[in-house]
Amino acid sequence: MSKKNPNHYVVIMAGGVGSRFWPMSRTPHPKQFIDILGTGNSLLQQTYDRAKNVCPTKNIFIVTNAQYKGLVMEQLKGIKVSQILLEPSRRNTAPCVAYAAFRIRAINPNASMVVAPSDHLILKDREFTDLINKALEEVEKNESLITLGITPTRPDTGYGYIQFEESTDDQGIHKVKSFTEKPDLAMAKELVKSGEFLWNAGIFIWSVAGILNAFEQHMPEMYQLFEEGAEEFNTKSEAKFIQTAYAQCKSISIDYGVMEKAKNVFTIAADIGWSDLGTWGSLYSYSEKDEEGHVIQGKNVLTYDSKNCIVNVPKNKLVVLQGMKDMIVVENDDILLICKQSDEQQIKRIVNDVKATKGEKFV
Repeated sequence: MSKKNPNHYVVIMAGGVGSRFWPMSRTPHPKQFIDILGTGNSLLQQTYDRAKNVCPTKNIFIVTNAQYKGLVMEQLKGIKVSQILLEPSRRNTAPCVAYAAFRIRAINPNASMVVAPSDHLILKDREFTDLINKALEEVEKNESLITLGITPTRPDTGYGYIQFEESTDDQGIHKVKSFTEKPDLAMAKELVKSGEFLWNAGIFIWSVAGILNAFEQHMPEMYQLFEEGAEEFNTKSEAKFIQTAYAQCKSISIDYGVMEKAKNVFTIAADIGWSDLGTWGSLYSYSEKDEEGHVIQGKNVLTYDSKNCIVNVPKNKLVVLQGMKDMIVVENDDILLICKQSDEQQIKRIVNDVKATKGEKFV
């Protein structure tokens, strides 16, 4: 195995709740910590294993909510406490990226970094590693901000889209013209038909200097907030400083805060077997089906006159489905969800209703 570049770092964002995977994903134990695909490894563990192909293990950092420190330590054997960056509150991805970039700068100002979500599916690990290495080479030479794009296979309203220019080099690195947030179906069809758009995978590559310069230019208030604690990073006083900083941070994504404003944004079209596994439907798409088209996790599930259902129940519970088609059936602890797959976008609203009417213990 080739020696990993000591200037390369990977930051894994693992603080989300994954409410669209409720009730399997709940606040005390969200989807990144679940073996949702039945592989024997959680999504976080799979992401961590991929990261080890990109950089030295000591250069991998996990940014997560403070309440998940124990889960991260339990799942990632051998990781040091210093590699876990604990957010005191959820403030979306811009503060998360700023925190990681300032920490890494304090360790190695010549670093380049990959920022990746902890809960995505990537089936083609080698292709992913090759693309990331190509992008890291690019950001070491130029102050580019690179986001991986996925060639669309269908008009999907659940993803953001990236419009790109024709590449002027032989590396397949394209200048980004525009970002489009989740479109309606009619617009999604037009975007895919044009051939000028990629799905936004939310995986970023840049030098630490490059992203901090972008923060200084496009989000000066947030940059200044973290810059004030520059001497605190990678010291014992970092946690106390972060408590204060996060209390003042606005909640905003790195896409809105930086990527949609910067002029030096590029994308690489990636064929890596990617899905953000954002919904039960996306899990169904990537899972093996039985002869009736069901995706079943649970040892004692019987189906009669039923087709194309997602069933995720405790392994020893006997569950009988009769006359059900295209349904989601999920049981987790004290919650049972039965929902049409076509209505799965309502799950997030259902979770909000449950929280308001039944209390925090069910979410």
